[in-house]
Amino acid sequence: GVVYECLGFHSLPAFSTGGTIHLVVNNQIGFTTDPRFARSTAYCTDIAKAIDAPVFHVNADDVEAVNFVCQMAADWRAEFQQDVIVDLVCYRKHGHNETDQPSFTQPLMYKRIQSHKSQIAIYVDKLIKDGTFTKEDVEEHKQWVWGMLEESFTKSKEYQPTSKEWTTSAWNGFKSPKELATE
Repeated sequence: GVVYECLGFHSLPAFSTGGTIHLVVNNQIGFTTDPRFARSTAYCTDIAKAIDAPVFHVNADDVEAVNFVCQMAADWRAEFQQDVIVDLVCYRKHGHNETDQPSFTQPLMYKRIQSHKSQIAIYVDKLIKDGTFTKEDVEEHKQWVWGMLEESFTKSKEYQPTSKEWTTSAWNGFKSPKELATE
């Protein structure tokens, strides 16, 4: 797949991605397969061992830890121009897809998931508990964000692109593959 192919680019002569940050949304479920039987290795990120890339496993429920690890991964890539993997250990609230009924095949796990607070609820509770925000602050900010999203969505219905070459300016300064190969 594309992930393994991208890992294979890590040290090709005359070609470089400059390092890639691989962000794995590890929801620990593969259709109805029990996670213990979904692969031959302990971690879904074990393929990174083939290129000696660092792997940071992080609990996706811990927003600040996720932010810290993602910043560390970006710093690694910037400093060493090498691949790095962030494994966001999480779960799917509704199974493989939104119409799946995972409690048939994973009843114990989904009983726990149904009673588990969402990431945002966990983080909001933490911020209120430590005094960073009040409940009123959180509600005010939610209203502001939803208002901004609704306004943008309404405006998007009338949006017309102004240029056929919309990608040109975004790629100014990037070297062509030929230029990179002859450096």
